[in-house]
Amino acid sequence: MPGDSTLRFPLAASIPARTQVGIVGAGPAGLMLGHLLHRQGIDSIIVENRSRQHVVERVRAGVLEQGTVDLMHEVGVGARLGREGLRHRGIYLAFDGARHHIDMAALTGGRAITVYGQNEVVHDLIEARIETGRPLLFEAGDVGVHDLDSSRPRVTFRSAGAAHEVVCDVIAGCDGFHGICRPTIPASHQHIYERVYPFGWLGILAEAAPSSTELVYSRHERGFALFSMRSPTVTRLYLQCAPDEDLGPWTDDRIWSELRARLSTDDGWRPNEGPILQKSVTGMRSFVVEPMRYGRLFLAGDAAHIVPPTGAKGLNLAMADVYRLSGAIAEHYRSGKRAADGLVFREGAGTNVAGAALLVVDDVAAAPQRQRQPVRPSSPARRTGVSCQFDRCHDEPGRELLRRAVRL
Repeated sequence: MPGDSTLRFPLAASIPARTQVGIVGAGPAGLMLGHLLHRQGIDSIIVENRSRQHVVERVRAGVLEQGTVDLMHEVGVGARLGREGLRHRGIYLAFDGARHHIDMAALTGGRAITVYGQNEVVHDLIEARIETGRPLLFEAGDVGVHDLDSSRPRVTFRSAGAAHEVVCDVIAGCDGFHGICRPTIPASHQHIYERVYPFGWLGILAEAAPSSTELVYSRHERGFALFSMRSPTVTRLYLQCAPDEDLGPWTDDRIWSELRARLSTDDGWRPNEGPILQKSVTGMRSFVVEPMRYGRLFLAGDAAHIVPPTGAKGLNLAMADVYRLSGAIAEHYRSGKRAADGLVFREGAGTNVAGAALLVVDDVAAAPQRQRQPVRPSSPARRTGVSCQFDRCHDEPGRELLRRAVRL
């Protein structure tokens, strides 16, 4: 199995002592960053503390925005996505017993979303990384980053029982919300914006063919529900619940009964049912740290910002982060600078992330806020990102339907 520790790549003897960019984390952000840098002739090492099997098989996001799809094709990792991805022109909003279709492609000049699991994205990027021959290590232990405010930041770790140190020009922290990179930044250099919502999602993965060709967001008196999918044979469904919901009492029969109650519509539509493969409860929070840089350390993806899964933004924001970061790193080397002090994100990138991180579908006015810094007035709250997007279109019936659904 690819996750076996004997299949670490590369062999310990080929781990470099010096590289240009050290990347911590082999999720979508870290792998895509390494790939983008490789295409521009920039060397890197990617270090991941989990096994390859774990990284590939964990169930995460499944909705790719047009920009992410375009990027994957542009950099040569979109072949399987093109064959197997499920392109959706729009979504359904369900309320008062009826589904209402929103044609996103018509409203946005042909742009659409594609259902393609994050695990599939990671699989494709790992294969591409291995083809480059550049270092990618799984199951690295005791990973640490050091001397971030010096000209020689270091990544240290253990692999195959031996200790290693790699000196870098730049370190990219792509190791997720619970990773080791962000906590190394002194508290005095961080501004954290956080909001915790008083609800969660009970999500399941089911072996059942999707009964709808597009996602269904349902508002019901019993709570919100979402119908989604991962493939032509697997559906992904969610129920609004308490953030600390106990999964114990939720038998498979009870879950399907509740999904039928919240999703079924008067025209007879309902989700297909089948064996439940996975189930879990996810709490809802928005979290943004700024700046996304300290010295020679740059944060990307969930290491810098967490968004509620309601908007399917997490993976797409991570791709946007590393696209910008890779461009800045490439420009740094093209300019001939020996120091990384000129590396910056473009003005406004942080504002976009903050806006997306505060976007949720449900009403959060009563949500308890744990903001270590107050949310800026310029940071748009929940609905702003959606309503602004549709305010730019000229389809008044579609725009009004969306507004009505959000107001309910």
